[in-house]
Amino acid sequence: MVGFNLNPNDPPNRPAPDHQRVPSEQRAQLKRTERPREGNHTPIPTRQTRFPPQDRQIIEKKLKMADQAQPSGAGAGGERGGFGRGRGAAGGRGGRRGPRRGAKRDEEKEWVPVTKLGRLVKDGKIKSIEEIYLFSLPVKEYQIIDLLLPNLKDEVMKIMPVQKQTRAGQRTRFKAFVAIGDSDGHLGLGVKCAKEVATAIRGAIIIAKLSIIPVRRGYWGAKLGEPHTVPCKVQGKTASVYVKLVPAPRGTGIVAAPASKRLLQLAGVQDVYTQTRGNTSTMGNFLKATYAAITATYGILTPDMWQQIPPPPQPYEEFSTHLQLVASKTTY
Repeated sequence: MVGFNLNPNDPPNRPAPDHQRVPSEQRAQLKRTERPREGNHTPIPTRQTRFPPQDRQIIEKKLKMADQAQPSGAGAGGERGGFGRGRGAAGGRGGRRGPRRGAKRDEEKEWVPVTKLGRLVKDGKIKSIEEIYLFSLPVKEYQIIDLLLPNLKDEVMKIMPVQKQTRAGQRTRFKAFVAIGDSDGHLGLGVKCAKEVATAIRGAIIIAKLSIIPVRRGYWGAKLGEPHTVPCKVQGKTASVYVKLVPAPRGTGIVAAPASKRLLQLAGVQDVYTQTRGNTSTMGNFLKATYAAITATYGILTPDMWQQIPPPPQPYEEFSTHLQLVASKTTY
């Protein structure tokens, strides 16, 4: 039997006497049942010993109030779910959350016009966009176009990154070219730069609506059926790009590059020849030159328009009383 020397006066390497030797099973049992001495024992802090009596009463009172309020909150908000700082639908902890903060931004607000033209259009005094073109009234609100031309279609022609050198480095933005039209004599082109692509597209659509122009169509030969081509040769120029539109017989189709062909389709032209010159690979200038050529269709006074017609009264003069009444009731 192997034992340990329990006498402190004996050398450490000297084996213990037989009467002082303790079996290993008893040693393990003594070690398990042995308690620390009172001098070396450090008491574990509890709620009573950690805080003074005054603070202890306040803490116990708050804990009691929290325990009483927890069942009502859990019943109203349901089980606590997930992470986060949000409260439940009825004020409880967790549970189903309320609506998002940005949900109201997506809802379309009612349009409140701020211009005379917008008030006349919303009240139904002006019922067609041709009345606006007749008097060359400036359109400052895109909602006017939405009311008068509900069948507009828009198409993103090109999105390109543009950069600007600053002290902090290069600032990159995105430029969007958007064409809009109803394929029935109305066309618009918008260009917008923004930090994000979606913002640039939305801004370009608004600019395109504000720049909608009437497209005059005519015939190649005999005036049979509906107008199908441009009335005469017209041309447009932007930077180095030059675009010329030539009338074509019925059934020819649009003989043009893909970019200008899409613009002519949105304008409602069915048959036309095109001639281009310059750096047509620059998409922005090419689209603007085609748009300028289509705009020129109403810039030529052909013999069928020589007859003089007395102009109707201006809308602002005709509906002046109505405008005064609406302005007195409108508050911003």
